[in-house]
Amino acid sequence: MNNSNRLTTEFIFMLSIINRDSSALANKVDWSLFLKEARHHRVYPILYVEIMNQQRKDIPDHVLLKLELWYKQNVFKMLHLAAEMNQLNQLFHENKIRMMQLKGPEMGKYLYGDLSLRTSGDLDIMVPIEKLKQAEVLLSSMGYEKDDYIETVLGDWKWRHHHVAYLHPAKKIKVELHWRLNPGPSKEPGFERLWSRKCSENHCTHFLGKEDYFYFLVHHGARHGWSRLRWLLDIQRFIEKQPDWTKMKTKEYQHYSPIIAGQALTLVQRLFHTKLPKETLSFTRGRQPIKLADDTMFYLERMINLHDLPLEKEVSSYHKKHLYSLMSRSEKLFFAVSTLYPYPEDARTLPLPKSLHVLYFPLRPALWIWRKSRGQVLTDEVKI
Repeated sequence: MNNSNRLTTEFIFMLSIINRDSSALANKVDWSLFLKEARHHRVYPILYVEIMNQQRKDIPDHVLLKLELWYKQNVFKMLHLAAEMNQLNQLFHENKIRMMQLKGPEMGKYLYGDLSLRTSGDLDIMVPIEKLKQAEVLLSSMGYEKDDYIETVLGDWKWRHHHVAYLHPAKKIKVELHWRLNPGPSKEPGFERLWSRKCSENHCTHFLGKEDYFYFLVHHGARHGWSRLRWLLDIQRFIEKQPDWTKMKTKEYQHYSPIIAGQALTLVQRLFHTKLPKETLSFTRGRQPIKLADDTMFYLERMINLHDLPLEKEVSSYHKKHLYSLMSRSEKLFFAVSTLYPYPEDARTLPLPKSLHVLYFPLRPALWIWRKSRGQVLTDEVKI
């Protein structure tokens, strides 16, 4: 395994279980850290099932009992989320709002054959941007409350952000309502294009098409530094679904990045010893996919949680650079130009009447310098 010399013994032991490899590492494992890694990487359901199927005798009873407890809790949670998603599907269909599932318990069923083998923290759905208000009304009718409010200047939320979250206080379920697959500034296929390539389970249950689904997963994982092994395990399982690799290199899918797909495939091959289809060689060929895969080891070695804010300075700095390295030349140019567009921070620095917000364009450089000189936190950067 390339560049794995700094991975923990516990991480390598987890991989040996998932890969069904015999291992003599058990006597070197810190079991408390092993459980912490399993929890962080969200792979405890598959670990428990694999340990039971392999009838392994090198796992202490107290560790197995903890994995069993987490596994059973996840079963109930996924059933709970699945029932809620079914209600959302039906409600949106009845109100003639086209909606596609992005992430949730159905991913476990689709990728692993059993929804209990994958964890899911919330439900991600996508609707056309012009239906956001109607979708919010429907969620409100079900008892959901908006959990975050996007600050915006001159309508930048439409392309800088990609979803807004809603929380059900009684059910403790979070729904992320998307109008884009990924945060901007970036190009991606619009809803109509995605809808035309969708897959449907029935009249009211719709998913991204197989090739769009794969690209969505690799872009999501890359944006988070592949800091959780579960995301890479998803890609390994997705390969078995045999997407049309040739089609994914065509103009029809030009909005996506083959280099990022190459990064994911390289990591899957490296960590899970997966034999990649020959059609994927064009994705992994060259130095860039390998370099991006090497860069990702930073996150796996340190068990980094990018949602545990504030990030350490070293991690924050590294992650900004890594996100930038994922961009193509045209995306870097697009990002550079987008920084000239006003940010909400500009409005907070110098409040102006809404009718005068256009003045933030010429004022933005001066306001940015002012904040920097005052030592204020700058968020004018790539978002995850």
